[in-house]
Amino acid sequence: MTVLATTVGNPIPDDDRYIDRELSWLDFDARVLALCESAETPTLERAKFLAIFASNLDEYFQTRVAALKERADVPGASASSIRKQLAAIRVRAAELVDHQTKVFAQAIVPALAGAGIGFAQWHELETTDREILCATFDDEIYPVLTPLAVDPSHPFPYVSNVSLNLGVMVRNPSSGEERFARVKVPPSLPRFISIDSGARFVTIEEVISGNLDTLFPGMEIIASHAFRVTRDVEIDLSDDSEDLLEAVELILQRQTKFGRAVRLEIDERTPAPIVQLVLDELELSERDCYRIQGPLDLAALTELHDLDRPELKFPTYRPQTPPEFSKSANGFFAELRDHDILVQHPYDAFATTVEAFVDHAARDPDVLAIKQTLYRTGGDEEGIAASLAQAALAGKQVVVLVEITARGDEQRNVERARMLEEAGVHVVYGIVGLKTHAKILLVVRREADGLRRYCHVGTGNYNPKTAQIYEDIGLFSAEPDLSADVAELFNYLTGFSRPRDYRRFIVAPGALRNDILERIGNQAHPQGRIIMKMNALVDLEMVDALYAASQAGAHIDLIVRGVCCLRPGVPGLSETINVRSILGKNLEHSRIYVFGAGATSDIFIGSADLMPRNLDRRVEVLTRIDGASERNRIELVLNIGIAPDTTAWILAANGTWTTNQAPNDSHQIFERLAIDRSRMANEK
Repeated sequence: MTVLATTVGNPIPDDDRYIDRELSWLDFDARVLALCESAETPTLERAKFLAIFASNLDEYFQTRVAALKERADVPGASASSIRKQLAAIRVRAAELVDHQTKVFAQAIVPALAGAGIGFAQWHELETTDREILCATFDDEIYPVLTPLAVDPSHPFPYVSNVSLNLGVMVRNPSSGEERFARVKVPPSLPRFISIDSGARFVTIEEVISGNLDTLFPGMEIIASHAFRVTRDVEIDLSDDSEDLLEAVELILQRQTKFGRAVRLEIDERTPAPIVQLVLDELELSERDCYRIQGPLDLAALTELHDLDRPELKFPTYRPQTPPEFSKSANGFFAELRDHDILVQHPYDAFATTVEAFVDHAARDPDVLAIKQTLYRTGGDEEGIAASLAQAALAGKQVVVLVEITARGDEQRNVERARMLEEAGVHVVYGIVGLKTHAKILLVVRREADGLRRYCHVGTGNYNPKTAQIYEDIGLFSAEPDLSADVAELFNYLTGFSRPRDYRRFIVAPGALRNDILERIGNQAHPQGRIIMKMNALVDLEMVDALYAASQAGAHIDLIVRGVCCLRPGVPGLSETINVRSILGKNLEHSRIYVFGAGATSDIFIGSADLMPRNLDRRVEVLTRIDGASERNRIELVLNIGIAPDTTAWILAANGTWTTNQAPNDSHQIFERLAIDRSRMANEK
């Protein structure tokens, strides 16, 4: 084991110097799970957070565990340590899964019942209820079911990723022979079937189990138990892919068939022979098996959150429209020529700011060109995509860089790329080997004094759905240096130009890593000040630089929503570093970096977390914030985030997270501030 020394001469082993990345991810999931237990969280929001926890855990196994399993299979010195890491993950994940089932049974179910929303199992139903559900089965479920038998002439069927299935044992009454069959629960149908007009729900797998005699006529049903398989979902593109779009489409076709199984979730009541059969067929071991007490796939609880029960949800907040965006296109562009505009979503409305900006540009006859990156497209066809298509049909030059390898959104992004191409948009796919994660938008407009460029640089995706719940910062500007940076970065991404020095941008790969390290180093003194807000702090070179700055006396505050490998408050290593995580109604997603204090500080916003992939394997952008008003707004965001009376999770030196039990919720504060800004603007 490597041992690194601090500047004060105390050697600190790696295990104590860094928090394990994989276990830190699971700690984040545990913090999400804790939101489900809080009686202060509205009932349906508690169900939603449990769904988020389950979905996060799915992603963890599909990506992180899958990658570790691949590496563990490669002979070498690291294989043994990876297997130890997988063993530690198994222990922690099993604890969380067990806790999840208890939270559902002991907290969520009683809370929902108290609100008049119940769950029923098939054997608990009255005859009339069963008759209603049997009719539903016959009309809506049975037609889309396909039982697949396993016998010498029928090999074990392929089980698709994160699909819910029933493993059914049947017996032939005449021969006494027993057989196994798999029934896939249709993902296109609702998971929870309502009886009593939404007062009670029965899971679809319960309804199917209650009607198995229809699927297997003449056979004796011995037992049926739910199971679920998680597979590797990573897309691996070769550098010699000549057509990136076609390569991704081909991989998506193969992925559903060939993704390696990494986890089996199964009803804990399932007999051991059936469990072993499924494990053997999936080439999994007992270490990969998680026995679940209660329903599988609780991510489906999002369906309940759609119930029309506003009293069981967070109070409705109507995102505000900054006054500059209530003007006509000419008035808006005139405002932007005069000063930059900073917005914070979802407190400032995405539809009336970002989407309106693109719509103005698409409709304005003086706009000649629009260029934009799209990472996670999402949304309907009436938003940004429709405006870009309209602009192309109107004869404007429209260039869109679609990152079709954005994890989890590959298929949707491919479809959106095809739609834009059909409308005449010039669609490009970036640079093979580098995901384009930067959030940039450029508009070129003909004006009386010549061509002028307008731009938007943000921390979040151009996605109207996520913009309603993700906290993100965006900057609109016509400032020449910034708009020139955006234009030159687009030329690099779409053409053959080489990376160059930028004016207000710091770009990865290339400059970003060294620039941040240098800025951290410049604050390594007793008056040094660093504040960082990000989703993840994983890069160990960055962690070491922050340790060094702390040892030199710098005061460092970190707001890290998810994974954090830095260990704060360690004597002789990180005594001046504080780390907190903010969770709640909205997903903290903005990345903000501040070096120095007061008027001389450098403030950056952008798309990059401090992870190796962001610093070295993605096209990322941080942009410097220069305007006094915009700087003050961002400083306010950070000051609220690090305030002692703001609710947060605090990371201790031993790697544990605890809530500070503070009275103020930052999301509620930002809602009030947005409303106040809008009211004051209207009163002028």
